[in-house]
Amino acid sequence: MPDKKKKKTKKQKNALSRIILALVLIVILFVLLCFVTAEQDKLETEGDSSPIPMLELPAPVQGEQIIKHTGYTLSYNEEYEVASWVAYELTRDEVLGEGSREDDFKSDPSVKTGSATLADYKNSGYDRGHLAPAADFKWSEEAMSDTFYLSNMTPQVGTFNRGIWADLESVIRTFAYDNGSVYVVTGPVLTDGPYKTIGSNKVAVPKRFYKVVLDYTEPEIKAIGFVLPNEKSDKRLQSYAMSVDEVEEITGLDFFPALPDDQEEELESSYDVSLWSFNKFYANGEKPSADVTYVTSGSSEEDTIIDAILDLFVVLKTSIFEYLGLEDLARSLGLL
Repeated sequence: MPDKKKKKTKKQKNALSRIILALVLIVILFVLLCFVTAEQDKLETEGDSSPIPMLELPAPVQGEQIIKHTGYTLSYNEEYEVASWVAYELTRDEVLGEGSREDDFKSDPSVKTGSATLADYKNSGYDRGHLAPAADFKWSEEAMSDTFYLSNMTPQVGTFNRGIWADLESVIRTFAYDNGSVYVVTGPVLTDGPYKTIGSNKVAVPKRFYKVVLDYTEPEIKAIGFVLPNEKSDKRLQSYAMSVDEVEEITGLDFFPALPDDQEEELESSYDVSLWSFNKFYANGEKPSADVTYVTSGSSEEDTIIDAILDLFVVLKTSIFEYLGLEDLARSLGLL
């Protein structure tokens, strides 16, 4: 009889030990998750927006008029009747906009000397090629309409405009989606004339176009540039990639002058295509056509589930600390 009692007591002690161990492990896991989610919240907050105002704007070009439209800014070159540059920030939320394109091409009344006109492009054989693409501005009806000002257009070869240039525009939307936000500057190269012109306003037909992109969000800020000839191309976009410094040398422009000098030098002097996803972007569940080899960008299903679990845990831990009256202590320890 005493032996049975001892065995029972021993079993109870073992069970109690296991319960205590499990509780200790749960507490340790809880504390670790508190730190992980607190750090994640900190990074997301830091990456939400740039602390540098108007970071996207290049240095002003002497003699050119700077014009602000909804969502983007441009510098108008009267000699060539096109913009030297168009600059804007593009965010993840904006590329997921659901507005539909409505072609609304028109002269820009903001250009003091008068912009190109629809008549200039008529029967020219060239597309009215967007610099700031309409698809980047689906988040606002007004913003999308503003992209159809002819100050935001340049004469482009049709197979270029609807081919590799459209591909690059789509890939930059992937850059914005993947990184949360990017700063984009785009325009024609205006340093390699003389140029063919179209229309009575003698709108220059550029030989090349450029884009530079800056990701100024943590944890890894980076920049990259592209210069493409105004012609059909079947080459990979990566083959046109270069450093921002190289694009500056080609265009004569000064990009991202608002950056601290040391950062500007580091970011603009080199590039790494492996840090960027060159997948074409498809928003709102759209599917690529059969002849497209790119894949849809975005988080995997597993990542989405993990994010949902972590979000739920953040709510749970906050409620627990508030219930125990320990929220101030938790914040001081970096748990909230």
